[in-house]
Amino acid sequence: MKSDRQGFGAMLLSEARCRGVTCLSVLLMACLGGCKRAAPDAALEAPPDTPAIVASGESGTVHVERPERFQLTQAVTRQVVSKLNVTGVVSPDISRELPVLSLANGRVMALHVGLGDTVRKGQLVMEVQSPDVSAAFGSYLKSVSDEHLTEVTLTRDKLLYDKGAIAQSQLDIAQNGEDDARAARAASEQQLKIFGVDKNRPGDTVKVYAPAAGVVISQNVTASGAAGITFAGSTGSLIIADLSHVWVICDVYESDLNTVQLGQHADIRLNAFPGQVFSGTISDIGATLDPSIRTAKIRIQVENAKRQLRIGMFATATLNGLKADATTAVLAAAVLRLHDHAFVFVPTAIPGTFQRVPVQTGLLLDGSIVQVQGLSVDQSVVANALELQNTADQQ
Repeated sequence: MKSDRQGFGAMLLSEARCRGVTCLSVLLMACLGGCKRAAPDAALEAPPDTPAIVASGESGTVHVERPERFQLTQAVTRQVVSKLNVTGVVSPDISRELPVLSLANGRVMALHVGLGDTVRKGQLVMEVQSPDVSAAFGSYLKSVSDEHLTEVTLTRDKLLYDKGAIAQSQLDIAQNGEDDARAARAASEQQLKIFGVDKNRPGDTVKVYAPAAGVVISQNVTASGAAGITFAGSTGSLIIADLSHVWVICDVYESDLNTVQLGQHADIRLNAFPGQVFSGTISDIGATLDPSIRTAKIRIQVENAKRQLRIGMFATATLNGLKADATTAVLAAAVLRLHDHAFVFVPTAIPGTFQRVPVQTGLLLDGSIVQVQGLSVDQSVVANALELQNTADQQ
């Protein structure tokens, strides 16, 4: 009996121990679970969301406190003359180019000027030894001799006719011979004059003089070279150009030709003279297009009294429109440029919220107003877009 009680007690003690371990395990798990639930939530500890630009396609919104700090301005209308910038090259005015020709064919004995030299009108530029001059002198001397002979014959026949020794017809023949000889002499003298040779100074050399003042822009002959005019034609031994007026030849794209007109004013700028503007006028618009780049040549006449514009210089021409057109403009400070894009901030119906609107900028007008596309006249925008952007970023 005693042994049964002892066995039953041992069983109860064992069961109690098991229950104790189980309770302890449950209590431990409960504590651990409670600890996990007591851990701080990261989302709760994070600071509250700050106002920032929220991207929405091409535009966005921004919210700031105390929006009254940011002054508003309105888009206005301005009359603007259209402008087109094109590039070109300084070229000579071909109407002011003169070739230096030797009308006698031959060999150049002396060349007194060269490419790039400035010459004055009537200046000796070269000397040409020519067989044409020798032949012309021979014809002249023969015509002088023939005229002398016919003059003597006419004088004699007049005396004979007065004495009744010859008929009137024979006197007429002598008179015709004298007239022909006189005409032949005049023609030979004129030939020497064309060659530029003095009839009283026989020789085989022709002296060639500059027909006008200017600059030698082309040289097609050298000393001991051939000069003159052949049946194949000649461009001239030298070409002299008056550079007091020059052309600026520019390329204009096909899409811009509708803005170009004859007589239109152009401002010319050169890399060699920064800050200096030359005035020109469009005198010709090409009738054909370059098929490879789809451009037409326009010709701008520019006065060059001081010879600052040199042939071959690179030039930039600004073509000013003939009339002013209405355009929309805002303060330049109202435009914010981000990543090669321009934006303005427009107030919305929500207080303190501004909409970012993309625009396209154009010319800077009056130093502080910029031409824009994408806004309507009298539309309100923030006057200082950069200040608003910086304030939004710092909140």
